Amino acid sequence: MFTLHARSFENGEPLQITVQGDRIRSVVPAWPTSSLAEWPFVAPALFDLQVNGYGGIWFSNDELTSSEVLKTLKPFYRHGVTRLCPTLITNSFEGLSAGFGAIRAACESNPAADRMVCGCHLEGPYISSEDGPRGAHPKEHVRAADWAEFQKLQEISGNRIKLVTIAPEVDGALDFIRHAVTAGVVIAIGHTAATPEQVSAAVEAGAELSTHLGNGAHAMIHRHRNYIFEQLSDPRLVASLIVDGHHLPASLVRTFIKVKSTRRTIMTCDAAGWAGCPPGIYESKLGRSEILENGKLVVAGQRELLAGSAQGTDTCVAKAIEFAGVSLKEAIDMASKNPAKLLGSEVVRLRRGSLADLMIFRIPPEHDRLEIEATIASGELMYGQVEVR
Repeated sequence: MFTLHARSFENGEPLQITVQGDRIRSVVPAWPTSSLAEWPFVAPALFDLQVNGYGGIWFSNDELTSSEVLKTLKPFYRHGVTRLCPTLITNSFEGLSAGFGAIRAACESNPAADRMVCGCHLEGPYISSEDGPRGAHPKEHVRAADWAEFQKLQEISGNRIKLVTIAPEVDGALDFIRHAVTAGVVIAIGHTAATPEQVSAAVEAGAELSTHLGNGAHAMIHRHRNYIFEQLSDPRLVASLIVDGHHLPASLVRTFIKVKSTRRTIMTCDAAGWAGCPPGIYESKLGRSEILENGKLVVAGQRELLAGSAQGTDTCVAKAIEFAGVSLKEAIDMASKNPAKLLGSEVVRLRRGSLADLMIFRIPPEHDRLEIEATIASGELMYGQVEVR
């Protein structure tokens, strides 16, 4: 059991929080004897639905090992993340099997990893084959929706696949969505060239989320009838956004959040396997990529075409505040409460009895990211230091 002191992310009030086991035992007002400005903030830890890798390791690697999974998960504690969805993109059945098998082995061998992996995200291979909507997904592995194939992958994963991104226009998509929803799997629309009617049909079938809305799209679309506006305007869809400062301009972030509301928006870093690496050129089966000095991850040889994200979820929270003018509480809710609700996981609150998944942080003057001082997962200090009493 330990006690910590920090300012609430909800209203800045000083709190004394006591943690016992994996739960919050008590939350009571604190009485600072020094300047309150010297105190850090405390908030529920972050929950990211879309993480492709870190530090040079990709979850989509055909030769992924369980030890590499553990190595890839650990750095996310530095970003205030205690729960995430390892994301595997379009690949052969054999490649996807290898990835899900390695993740399962890591979770079954390591309780902390099992807690952190709240589910897996299968992004593809049932997506558009068109340039633009397909993004960086390998075209040779794009295929029609196949429920029988998915069931095999689900078995290999140990029933860990909780989220699937699919394009509504691919053959078999609507039947796949209906089967998935019945099986308790959340369906997201993404990497799509669908007509508005096809988007609407997918929502009617049970789709609940738009994967990184505004990205994975054609450079030019119809000014009125298009798959972005159709998803944005449908109140039944939650929107996930990559607010890393590079994927979406501030005006679009403001617009998306204004239309969807902070209650129906989710932040994701969509970290690529090169996240956490220094500026430079890197190569994988997806091609040559470059991390620029400003942190932007692009296709090597130019500065505009993105090759994923190299930022953490903590950066996305700070950028949401900067770009959309939302409050600290609203920004953190979009990266903690909202994804937990979507996947049916426990929502962490600064309340007695809640799961003790917490982050202690400061907001630096430049406001470019949260400055994480400590991350606590299920009552255990996983990163940094916290003054305890």
